[in-house]
Amino acid sequence: MASYKILIKTSAAKEIERIASRVDRRRVVRRIQDLAGNPRPPGCEKLSSQDRYRVRQGDYRIVYSIEDDRLVVHVVKVGHRRDVYRG
Repeated sequence: MASYKILIKTSAAKEIERIASRVDRRRVVRRIQDLAGNPRPPGCEKLSSQDRYRVRQGDYRIVYSIEDDRLVVHVVKVGHRRDVYRG
């Protein structure tokens, strides 16, 4: 299987930087890197209202879209589970 390219939206990169715990931040980054090999890992869910997916990493959620024809994963939002789906 071909490897996907990961593109992180600027606002999502800032959200990652705002994660207080260094351990949690590293886990989130590692989970995003793993999406390059398998953009639909076990436990990912397609969001009903949009053409996006989400994966869980502890208390954090990573929301992303997939372009299979171009082999690209766009990370659009990263946040704590209580706030990630707002706005």
